[in-house]
Amino acid sequence: MQLGVVRGIGYGLWGPPEEFVPQARELGATVVRSYVYWGQVEPRPGVYDWHVVDALLGQVTTEQVWLTVSSSSMWATRTPTAFLPPSPANDVERYAAFVARLVEHCGGRVAFWQCDNEPSNTGLLWAGTAPEYVTQLAAFYEAVKSGDPGAKVVLGGCGYDVLASEPGSEPRAFFAHLLDRGRDVFDVFDVHLYGDPARVPAYVADVRAMMRDHGYDRPVVAGEYGGPILFEFPELEPLLGRVMAGGDEELAMRELYERAGELPDRLRMFLADCPPELAARRDRIACRQLVVRNVLALAAGVGTTLYWHLAPEVPAAVEPYQVMHLMFGKLALLGYDGTTLGTRTPAADTFALLARELAGATAAIGLAGAVSVERAGRPPLLVVWDPRDAFDGEDQPPVPVTVPWSAPGATAVDAFGVAREVEVDDATLRILVDDTPVLVVPTG
Repeated sequence: MQLGVVRGIGYGLWGPPEEFVPQARELGATVVRSYVYWGQVEPRPGVYDWHVVDALLGQVTTEQVWLTVSSSSMWATRTPTAFLPPSPANDVERYAAFVARLVEHCGGRVAFWQCDNEPSNTGLLWAGTAPEYVTQLAAFYEAVKSGDPGAKVVLGGCGYDVLASEPGSEPRAFFAHLLDRGRDVFDVFDVHLYGDPARVPAYVADVRAMMRDHGYDRPVVAGEYGGPILFEFPELEPLLGRVMAGGDEELAMRELYERAGELPDRLRMFLADCPPELAARRDRIACRQLVVRNVLALAAGVGTTLYWHLAPEVPAAVEPYQVMHLMFGKLALLGYDGTTLGTRTPAADTFALLARELAGATAAIGLAGAVSVERAGRPPLLVVWDPRDAFDGEDQPPVPVTVPWSAPGATAVDAFGVAREVEVDDATLRILVDDTPVLVVPTG
């Protein structure tokens, strides 16, 4: 299994491209994903600027690189923009030439090439239609394969807008078109594993079924995952809907903050200035979910996962009056120490622990609340937990679990790095578990 991280959506876009790969490496990440924008690389027709790409590649040693190439441009696309959402190229041949130059410049150092991201999330991450995306994807695929035949082309990520929608929805129809008309121009399907962690196996099964509906199957990777996020708490939707109904995002967010004392704790924990005890609870939920999402993904046959996200985009004060901050702002693994990425969140320590324990993982079998992981050259790993409500579960007492056990002994540590007591006798392992995953290794 490969555990990776996503740098974010604006590397080098709002300031100098800083060092981040060594910090990701220290956490145990073996894949790093970053965005690069057409306008960054070719700011004017035929004029190329490689400083952002070179800053990234210059930090890489053994890591695999995943580039999400956004077609955003001030001069080359239907809707001029330097950021998101990208739109179709005015001239697809010129777009193909840009991608070819980018692939040539990277010289085989990029393992995964992705044509934009979550294109079904129209208006936010893609300003075009499904047929227009397929046209651009086909040009992208040809340019990548001509310059680096061994690289993998990743279909733009399948996000929560698809996975949480009903059959026949617009996002699902969008992806159905991509999978039908784009079947020959991608190598890897990217699913984004947000929402309830227990749904991870169902999400992976869903995207495999989507491909089988069109007569084929491709490897599945998780280009994004993370939590907790608001999608996991549907009881909050009516409240959020009322707050956001006015249409002015900043005004609505300010109103939300002004009413912080009236909000349920499940929502309040996402606010930038929530009470310390709620911030700590949110951190504990994040650590638990990081382990559960990964081991369930591995059990579902997903061998590459990338956490969203490594760190804030820039070393600046938090701007909380944005819906995106409410959704994703607290997911960062690292923070800034001045202008350098250096401070760790609790989830970063859990990521590092899990990266060590999953090193050499080759396969897994999952059941409700337990995953058994095979590891090359190492004893197998058992991950066990008691599935509970994400917010209230930690308030419930632990429950005893017994597991058939062939080794004479075992050691156990939980997602927070705390040793747990286990008993082994009569070929049985006994342990008390709660909602915090425990990683158990045979000894003796």
